[in-house]
Amino acid sequence: MRIDPRRWFSRKTLGKDAAAGLVLGIEAVPDGLAAGLLAGVNPLAGLYAYLFGMVGAALATSSAFMAVQATSAMALVVSDAGLGGFPDPDRALFTLAVLTGVVMALAGLLRGGRLVSFVPTAVMTGFVTAIGVNIVLGQLSNFTGYQARGPNRLLKTVDVFLHIGQWSIASVVVGTIAILIIVVLLPTRLGSMGLVVAVVSGSVVAVVLNLWVADPVVLLRDIVEVPRGLPAPMLPSIADMPALIIPALSLAFIGLVQGAAVSAGIPTKDGRPADANRDFIGQGVGNLVSGIFQGMPVGGSMSGSSLIVQAGARSRLAMFIAGAVMAALLFVASDLVSFVAMPALAGLLMVVGWRAVKPSRVYSVIKTGPLPTAIMAVTFGLTLLIPLQFAVLVGVGLGVILYVAEQSNRVRVRRLEIVPDGRIRETDPPAVVPGGGVLVLQPYGSLFFASAPVFQRQLPEVEADSGGSVVIVRLRGTDQIGLSLVDVLRRFAEQLGEVGSSLKVVATEERVIAQLDAGGLTADIGAGNVYKGTEWIGEALRRAYADAQDEIARG
Repeated sequence: MRIDPRRWFSRKTLGKDAAAGLVLGIEAVPDGLAAGLLAGVNPLAGLYAYLFGMVGAALATSSAFMAVQATSAMALVVSDAGLGGFPDPDRALFTLAVLTGVVMALAGLLRGGRLVSFVPTAVMTGFVTAIGVNIVLGQLSNFTGYQARGPNRLLKTVDVFLHIGQWSIASVVVGTIAILIIVVLLPTRLGSMGLVVAVVSGSVVAVVLNLWVADPVVLLRDIVEVPRGLPAPMLPSIADMPALIIPALSLAFIGLVQGAAVSAGIPTKDGRPADANRDFIGQGVGNLVSGIFQGMPVGGSMSGSSLIVQAGARSRLAMFIAGAVMAALLFVASDLVSFVAMPALAGLLMVVGWRAVKPSRVYSVIKTGPLPTAIMAVTFGLTLLIPLQFAVLVGVGLGVILYVAEQSNRVRVRRLEIVPDGRIRETDPPAVVPGGGVLVLQPYGSLFFASAPVFQRQLPEVEADSGGSVVIVRLRGTDQIGLSLVDVLRRFAEQLGEVGSSLKVVATEERVIAQLDAGGLTADIGAGNVYKGTEWIGEALRRAYADAQDEIARG
């Protein structure tokens, strides 16, 4: 992977890149603070993640317009990671970002891009929907000014509504103003800049209300001091890494899935498909830089990437300009940033959460059948009830189970009939092996351990009047079968032998023939009854068929 900075700069595109970078840089300030708030950490960690994660990733990604930021899903995983139990929670956060970066970079180097395809739509729909609900529920305390108590977000939500009398009216007013402004401005030409207007307007109202209300609205400066300038680099804690492996794996997986969606959905300058593995490496670099400069974990952001494209960016220079804008704001306007109102950020996040819930996608999964619906419902429920780093891993496991279940149920056995003029007709197999004839069976689908019972159920029954027959199982197009399938064929051969019939197997791949040998089938039926396919389609089958006819004729 060769980096050539000269390709990032062009006088022809400088103006458009500068304008797009300015838009993204300004919009990223409230977004970054909101991400930190959502993660339950110092909001500045979200701001630094947006700045350094985006700039660091832009050095290495294949997609020039991939904005790598602290996404809502990743922020929720950080929130559930239990960082408060570490001796130095802030350093544990930075270490988590670095560890996530290492996992992402390794995934890219090992070409793990294909792994995300194993996550079915049902799992992702349940997870993303629950993420949206979690975002809304998780911000009720900041929105109402009442600090809820409870072991999870659902019980905290119940606690919030049981104590309506303790809500801060001023906080609710500020949060509501922010929500209304966002809802009104998002469909207009302002688009995402409406988020900035909403947070600024809500914060101004909060400052005014704090002049005379008894229960003041919480501002950023009430939580943390906003320093002027950029943070100093900080090395990760090696001692904390073992305890952070599971959340780092979960964060990396979420980041890779979201990044793959960005790689596929955001166009490249030359129109060619983006290199997902290189984008993984870029996200890993972004996390490493973010963690070293006191930021939280980051990943490919569809909203940020879409924003910079819509703003007119022509090269990745726009990312660096956006980072420069954010840095300038931290140097020049840190005092103003400290007046950002927490309920305004909560309102912004609640709109983000609401928009993440897509009823149409939920309905599309429901229409596909009961199994995907059940998987989606389980993923949704677990994501609401258990810490997200475990919910992600359970979701991955459910995805694998669903994949195995779907592949095993796709096995289909068909009968091949060779007619006198040489043509081959495909029909449904008989329920019972007919006596005194040649029966050719062709299985289709993935033949592996989970599909063995399905394959066995579709084989014709062997009864007393099935004698004097030869059954040919054709495995053309199958590159491996596994010992479970071999055992099914061995039992089938035994049943045929008990009534005076026999089994022949036609296989094309050397691996399949080796598995037949290893499983003992070749020894059971004889090496002469295993036919190696050739490059000529049907040649080995016709040879086996002719031998079977001769065998029956000899009696």
